[in-house]
Amino acid sequence: MYRVKREELVDKLSNKGIDDIFVLKAIGEVERHKFVPYAMKHHAYEDVALPIGFGQTISQPYTVALMTQELKVKPDNKILEIGTGSGYQAAILNKMGASVYSIERQLDILHNTQKLFDEHGIHVFTKYGDGTLGWEEYAPFDGIIVTAGSPSIPETLKKQLAVGGRLVIPVGNRNSQKLIVIRKISENEFETKEIPEFKFVLLIGKEGWNAQ
Repeated sequence: MYRVKREELVDKLSNKGIDDIFVLKAIGEVERHKFVPYAMKHHAYEDVALPIGFGQTISQPYTVALMTQELKVKPDNKILEIGTGSGYQAAILNKMGASVYSIERQLDILHNTQKLFDEHGIHVFTKYGDGTLGWEEYAPFDGIIVTAGSPSIPETLKKQLAVGGRLVIPVGNRNSQKLIVIRKISENEFETKEIPEFKFVLLIGKEGWNAQ
């Protein structure tokens, strides 16, 4: 049943403009129903965001697909994810052959998701902490993906991006954001494009929004 629903989701995303065959293949293979609460499983392959508890959500599949496509992931890329959340985005990146480093600021979510990774043999390096400060120990990264809305682009993340790498981050106010895609041309030179319009949970941290 779920396999057919995944195929239908892939078709829907393709019709909405997702054309990276590797992104579509990963979405067709990763079992999203394992990353949502049991009561939400029947909605797992609808193209909608779903609550996962603790005031957080699993992103809409189209959003996951678009952000991943904009990251231009290649096998063996080293990718930093800010906001582990349900683990679905990290699982997509892992399926595409990337080495994934993921930071989560809510310990309960991290424990639950790490258990899920372990149960299903998904190898992701995880860390509890402030994602806006990145993960200096493993920098630079070929790509950085931020799964929460920020008031601005954290300078620390730009510094931890490898030359030639891409940073995908929602930036805006508390109610809506634009998806900003940055490509690092040199240590101090960046190419930027914007994609409207999205709404993410807030990026909390030293270089994001203050916790309320």
